Amino acid sequence: MPTIAAYLGAALAEIAGCFAFWAWLRLGRSALWILPGMVSLALFAFLLTRVESAAAGRAYAAYGGVYIAASLAWLWQVESVAPDRWDLLGAVICLTGAAIILYGPRPA
Repeated sequence: MPTIAAYLGAALAEIAGCFAFWAWLRLGRSALWILPGMVSLALFAFLLTRVESAAAGRAYAAYGGVYIAASLAWLWQVESVAPDRWDLLGAVICLTGAAIILYGPRPA
């Protein structure tokens, strides 16, 4: 699985899983929201292992930038709150850092 697809799938799964708990604990939804939330979080963990990286810590660090950008997309699409310019600037900075971590030259 290509790295970008793994990261995007993992981000969607993590955000959806965490949002299920948010809905239950903060929005007063049924505790049954926990079940799909747990499945989604398990999918997140699985997808993150599909990232093409020899080191888990490096894969997780680069994922952080993708997670931040995906969270802002969730904010906009699911919660109907448009990110402001500071959100977008922060996401660009984080994605730049993620790309440097993931694709920077490494000694052989």
